[in-house]
Amino acid sequence: MKQLIIVACILLQGFALYAQQEKKYIHKGNELYMQKKYAEAEASYRRSVEKSKESVQGNFNLGDALFKQKKFDNAAQKFTDIASSSDNKAVKAQAYHNLGNSLLESKKLEESIAAYKKSLMNNPKDDETRYNLAYAMEKLKQQQQKDKDNKDKDKNKDKKDQKNKDKNQSDKDKKDQDKKDDKDKQDKDKKDQDKKDQQDQQGQQPRPDQLSKEDAERMLEALKNEEKNTQDKLKSKKAKGVKGRIVKDW
Repeated sequence: MKQLIIVACILLQGFALYAQQEKKYIHKGNELYMQKKYAEAEASYRRSVEKSKESVQGNFNLGDALFKQKKFDNAAQKFTDIASSSDNKAVKAQAYHNLGNSLLESKKLEESIAAYKKSLMNNPKDDETRYNLAYAMEKLKQQQQKDKDNKDKDKNKDKKDQKNKDKNQSDKDKKDQDKKDDKDKQDKDKKDQDKKDQQDQQGQQPRPDQLSKEDAERMLEALKNEEKNTQDKLKSKKAKGVKGRIVKDW
């Protein structure tokens, strides 16, 4: 029994020593924190936690030091651990409040809103948490509106791009058609010119079955001369008379 009592005394003395060292590092960390030496304060708080891993004050202050250094993900993890491991509503409320702040700084708006709501469930009278919740909800609303505007803008841009694409295609088709029409016209003009040239050549070279103007005039003149000769012959015959029978008068 004595031996057991001695062992118990030694254990109690050990716990007291660890508690003193824990408080010493927390106190030192608090001094550094007040001097805005957050990295050094973090190191001191970590040493306090090494002495007592269950230290609420040491872990809580460590989370605050991480937050001040903008190590928001690490701070969020620390406050999550505190909130989930503590049965004290006041501690849970404060841990969720700081968790909400860390998530808000990381632009994780929906998660920060959930954290603030959990904080208010444990401490409904905390006006600061209520204000932060309203702020986060307003920021989320603005972000959703911005996302909607950007989506509409992208949609309109896509429509505009498609319209320009269709217009460009239409212009290209029209240009191609114009080129085709020009080529067809050129081909037609060439064919017409070739036909005209051919007709001109045929006009310059009399066909076998056609008479030139000079030949026609010569033939007409010859006909006139022939007709004149014929008329002259007829006139000559009339002047000489026609020989008839001699009828004797018996």
